[in-house]
Amino acid sequence: MKRPIIEIDRDKCNGCGNCTTACAENALVLDEENKAVLVKEIYCDGLGACLDVCPVDALRVVEKECEDYDAKAAYHHVKKTRGEEAAAQVHRAPDAPKPAHGPMPGRGSGCPGSRMMDFSKRPAPALTSRPAGGSQPSALTQWPIQLHLISPHAPYFEDSDLLIAADCTAFSMGAFHSDLLQGKKLAIACPKLDDTGNYSTKLAELIRNNTIYSLTVVIMEVPCCSGLGRIVEEAVTQSGKNIAIKKIVITLDGAMKQ
Repeated sequence: MKRPIIEIDRDKCNGCGNCTTACAENALVLDEENKAVLVKEIYCDGLGACLDVCPVDALRVVEKECEDYDAKAAYHHVKKTRGEEAAAQVHRAPDAPKPAHGPMPGRGSGCPGSRMMDFSKRPAPALTSRPAGGSQPSALTQWPIQLHLISPHAPYFEDSDLLIAADCTAFSMGAFHSDLLQGKKLAIACPKLDDTGNYSTKLAELIRNNTIYSLTVVIMEVPCCSGLGRIVEEAVTQSGKNIAIKKIVITLDGAMKQ
């Protein structure tokens, strides 16, 4: 079958090993030449959690004919090589307990910026006013937020309202947290500068395997930003779910229009 899977440029690989620890399925190892290699195709979920920890851009996700991802095999592989706690983080891990709220070791553990965290237990912030000399509280309830780094099976996406925002929107709109983010889970992306090859697939996986109550896409009014809307539309189609997409456009001076 043809599906997304990781591809390694051996000429670029410097043997740092970051990808081998960032992959929750333990699908990558260093060979005798100190180059990253895929252990087995069935261990690679093709979602690309390893991409952003590579300092030399030696990894990419490609579509090609290969064996399908086998969650059960990956689970037992990680359980044998890393232990049961790590195996619980495997994508679609069978019969594995969900990780507890708070810091979630395992997926992304090779890069602190990829480590899953759930902030939803903290008190909801009051975002309508800011005390003199004080700081504006954040409405962010989870980490990571970059679409390359998020896991579609992070437990905090279940029973959520999902906001997918272009990178520039939060910088352009001063009331982004109070007017758009509050009460929602967040994924950010740039359709112009990111490698978006697996974005629709990852979002489709997230939507398919979680109960998403609402889906909002926020983009800038510049033409290149409209690509994010198309990515989300394709993801909803792939997911097989009937979910409406609310689209919001932010003008260059920070105003919101729907």
